[in-house]
Amino acid sequence: MSERPHAAAPPTAGNVFDGLVSLADHEARASQVLDAQAQAYFNGGAADEITLRDNAAAWQRLRLAPRVLQPLSGGHTRLSLLGRTLAHPILVAPMAHQRLAHPHGELATALAAAALGAGMVLSTQANVPLEQVAQLVLGDADRGPLWFQLYIQPDRAFTQALVRRVEAAGYEALVLTVDAPVSGARDRERRAGFRLPPGVAAVNLAGMAPAATHPGSVLDHASAHALTWADVDWLCAHTRLPVLLKGITHPADAREALEHGVAGIVVSNHGGRTLDTVTPTAERLPAVVDAVRGAVPVLVDGGIRRGTDVLKAMALGASAVLLGRPVIHGLAHGGAQGVSHVIRLLRDELEMAMALCGCRDLGQATPELLV
Repeated sequence: MSERPHAAAPPTAGNVFDGLVSLADHEARASQVLDAQAQAYFNGGAADEITLRDNAAAWQRLRLAPRVLQPLSGGHTRLSLLGRTLAHPILVAPMAHQRLAHPHGELATALAAAALGAGMVLSTQANVPLEQVAQLVLGDADRGPLWFQLYIQPDRAFTQALVRRVEAAGYEALVLTVDAPVSGARDRERRAGFRLPPGVAAVNLAGMAPAATHPGSVLDHASAHALTWADVDWLCAHTRLPVLLKGITHPADAREALEHGVAGIVVSNHGGRTLDTVTPTAERLPAVVDAVRGAVPVLVDGGIRRGTDVLKAMALGASAVLLGRPVIHGLAHGGAQGVSHVIRLLRDELEMAMALCGCRDLGQATPELLV
């Protein structure tokens, strides 16, 4: 891992974090070290990227109505999630092929997340073995939860064996992605001619039998590989881990998820990478929360760039948030330290926003906080 695929050498003179005071600053710094292909892969979205842009804009459109002269002594950001107490509500979203950003890939991200008490969801398409990630962080008593994001593969025997590996390694939950039966029309990637370079591969899928090809239409391919609620039942029956569904945006799907025994829901539109013009997650979150009515935790991702965004998500009923692209930006130019800096900035901003809104803890972040 001596060379950085698709990346130039990071800055070496001075403090690499000089002048970086926001997640946008990290994005700008990452643009200096990621080449065009890697930037297209990590920063691009589907089609005209309307949903990609609107995810962030929707959080910005929400306005805060702070309270003043509220008691703040003993304030904290702790919360309970799936039986664990977390130091704060920030988790790292599952993102594939992180060695495109830095040679240490998911190992650096996991180390940083654990050091900052953030949860992490490892992608099925990670570039390092899932066991190595678990061994690196599970001994840290102050870490956040370690979950595994799953794509159910056409080879069910392989999928079941993969789930057994995840369980044996010590992961605490499975996050099943349900909103990507086919890939989106990622114009930016196609214009850049994106291809994975040598040495970057989904190593946890090694040994899987090749999926059958379907030379017909996209719908022919989807009909052969798209998941149904029966697949959710199959997974729940073949694992002892809690199963969360990632990619729920419709309240009817949220209600049906409860009927199939899931342990949680992630309101997500895949970061705007699959279907363009989907409503941003900030606008879908309240309806899903209302449909679930507290039966399971509801998490949200998509466009979160400020601590105020995290506070708004909590006020709308989210149990926690997942942070995606900014983590990659910190990783690209700063490795584990860059990821740590990104998470620290967001957590500090969250605490500032809480104090300025009169919230001693996250339980006081209610819909009345928003206009």
